[in-house]
Amino acid sequence: MPNEIRTAAGHPLRTLDLFCKVVDNYGDIGICWRLARQLVREHGIAVRLWVDDLVSFQRLCPEVDTSAELQQVHGVAVRHWHAQDQEASFAADDVADIVMEFFGCEIPHGYVAAMAQRNVRPLWFNLEGLSAEQWVEGCHTLPSPHRSFKLTKYFFFPGFNDKTGGLSFEADLQARRQAFVEQGERQAFLASLGVTAEQMQGCKVSLFCYDYAPVADLLAAWQASPRPVTCLVPDGVASAAIERFLGAPARPGAFATRGALTMRVLPFVPQPDYDKLLWSCDFNFVRGEDSWVRGQWAARPFVWNIYKQDKNLHHVKLNAFLAIYRPATAELATLARAWNGAAPGEIDWAATWSAVLQDLPVLTAGAGQWVDTLLANGDFMTNLLSFARRLE
Repeated sequence: MPNEIRTAAGHPLRTLDLFCKVVDNYGDIGICWRLARQLVREHGIAVRLWVDDLVSFQRLCPEVDTSAELQQVHGVAVRHWHAQDQEASFAADDVADIVMEFFGCEIPHGYVAAMAQRNVRPLWFNLEGLSAEQWVEGCHTLPSPHRSFKLTKYFFFPGFNDKTGGLSFEADLQARRQAFVEQGERQAFLASLGVTAEQMQGCKVSLFCYDYAPVADLLAAWQASPRPVTCLVPDGVASAAIERFLGAPARPGAFATRGALTMRVLPFVPQPDYDKLLWSCDFNFVRGEDSWVRGQWAARPFVWNIYKQDKNLHHVKLNAFLAIYRPATAELATLARAWNGAAPGEIDWAATWSAVLQDLPVLTAGAGQWVDTLLANGDFMTNLLSFARRLE
């Protein structure tokens, strides 16, 4: 068991409440679920995860009971967070030692009032979204006094350098990935998902994207690929485009081959198996934040599909990341921008994919080096708790 965590004033930090509102179906709860499990397993903190969408949660963790108001899952207390909780009353004893709200979700007003009634005020953090934009560095760990109560909330940003909180990863993540790769478990894992030996040939690509991604353009490029492509897509992702290609419902097990492309629909897998899928593929298309981060830890080349924002602010985020992502070649950057509608004009999808395919060995080596760079920044949650230890 880890040593007890205490603040600079000596107050123990034994309990933690993490509040999550699901906006992006799997990204928000995906991140929070990983953090909750890590806090329990690696830091010995009792975690209560408040989440408003148990159905999306269950897709990532099949053990979740969507009808339960409070349940224990993998050592984490999961509480179904209802809209009426926003105006409910809470006692000081209901409040944890550390309170985290994910991405600016508004925690219940009564809970905030109860925070102010505790003899020892809880540490309050807003966990922000990941961005490579430079302004993040100036806002990381900034305090924000509450307008009505003697409470201070701290903004904690993940990021890509030591001026931020770094990226989240479990202590054994790299060892698990290396063991999976070195022990040759890829074929057995893919076979467990129904992928045939023939479909494992060529370039294996996982596809996880939003419905507004230009999937049809990409599929057409893959059909003309100079090297066979096997695309593995989880059930429910880009269903309309996938069904047009298949000529049949996009259900798990469905597959078709046209030109150089074989498309196969996989079951929607739990988080640990999604990591294995990323490790098993030669190239990954990821989306949002959770799979974007896991795509980087997979040490495989990838293209990121960003959650859309007004005024195309997501294009700014994409370009900020491409500016620091060392493995990116000009061809990969072109593909990434076109995939997010940020290209300055029309591109030749087939030629761009062929160029990326030719660069695959260089991109793969660079992706491994990128992991080493990220590891040097330390783990996001460990960095947050180190910061908490310095607070009064």
